[in-house]
Amino acid sequence: MSIFKLLSFSACFLAAGSCAAAGLDQSGIKATVDSAIAPLMQSYGIPGMAVAVTVNGQNYFYNYGVASKETRQPVTSKTLFEIGSLSKTFTATLASYAQVEGKLSLNDSASKYLPSLRGSSFDNVSLLNLGTHTAGGLPLQVPDNIGNTEQLMDYFKHWQPAHAAGTYRKYSNPSIGLLGMITAKSMDMSFEDAIEKKLFPELGMTHSYINVPAGQMQDYAQGYTAKDVPVRVNPGVLASEAYGVKSGSADLIRFIGANMQAIKLEAKLQRAITGTHTGYFGSGEFTQDLIWEQYPYPLELKQLLAGNATTALYDELPAARITPPLPPQADVLINKTGSTNGFSSYAAFVPAKKIGIVILANKSYPIDQRVTAAYQILTRLDNEATVKN
Repeated sequence: MSIFKLLSFSACFLAAGSCAAAGLDQSGIKATVDSAIAPLMQSYGIPGMAVAVTVNGQNYFYNYGVASKETRQPVTSKTLFEIGSLSKTFTATLASYAQVEGKLSLNDSASKYLPSLRGSSFDNVSLLNLGTHTAGGLPLQVPDNIGNTEQLMDYFKHWQPAHAAGTYRKYSNPSIGLLGMITAKSMDMSFEDAIEKKLFPELGMTHSYINVPAGQMQDYAQGYTAKDVPVRVNPGVLASEAYGVKSGSADLIRFIGANMQAIKLEAKLQRAITGTHTGYFGSGEFTQDLIWEQYPYPLELKQLLAGNATTALYDELPAARITPPLPPQADVLINKTGSTNGFSSYAAFVPAKKIGIVILANKSYPIDQRVTAAYQILTRLDNEATVKN
């Protein structure tokens, strides 16, 4: 059976008449999404993908292929994908929310909240450094020999930075993971409860999890490695905080809408979400926000690809502090990638245009291909929105 015989398209959360009223060329958008996604699935043997786009607060869904090659269950907007490092945006949102509620300050040192780290290098590392990958050289992954929180804290206590905090950017799971730990501690909750029982419900995300309940496992897609071996994430230390969320396109496009103030939320939560778009450091091609990465908009594809290149993931890059921090901007493209061994994700949005996209797949494939597909689709959405206005 072909991919597109398995495709299902749903037109927004609202009634069909509301979508028609938006004045968008839905068939043209669908054709644009199809033409961007079909080559990816064919080239990389991706079993299933879910794409959601949002335009002026209305959401559209395009689902392809199967959640599992064994069961042949079709992908839907509720199919749960591992979103990898896109999870970090929720950790950042939670930290920003805790700051708005007065439970912590991003300007405080990490050791203020963890007595076992007092007298360590973390006396000079702020929570903001943790949320912007500028702690001074924390590694990409938690070292393999660390299997529990006690060992992790001992590692942190003895860690020595390669650079002064705030001078270099080095992408790091332990960095955002430690911020998540501290945030949860400030809220007197486990991190998992803070995300699943506080943040997700307040966002209206009703089908997103760190630990997928037994009753929802039927919606959890099977992931596949590059060699087509079935795989799902094997949680390690700081997995929940750094790459542990499982979600579908319906919930994630709602989150993107919340980031563009397209849905009504409680004022403190909205302020916290918008606060994650503050620009703190310039590094390479982009401005580093609280986990999110932003670019002036409009921009060329080559700049977006350069900012999402492997150098931004693996290399230490000089970081220039922005003083005062850059307030949240409208004429920007904000994005984040994510991967586990068997899944891929990408999200991007342009606040000024009220357009955004989420792309999910149950196989890992190159970041540049996700970015290119999203750019093509967003360009079409921008053109449609411009014509409509």
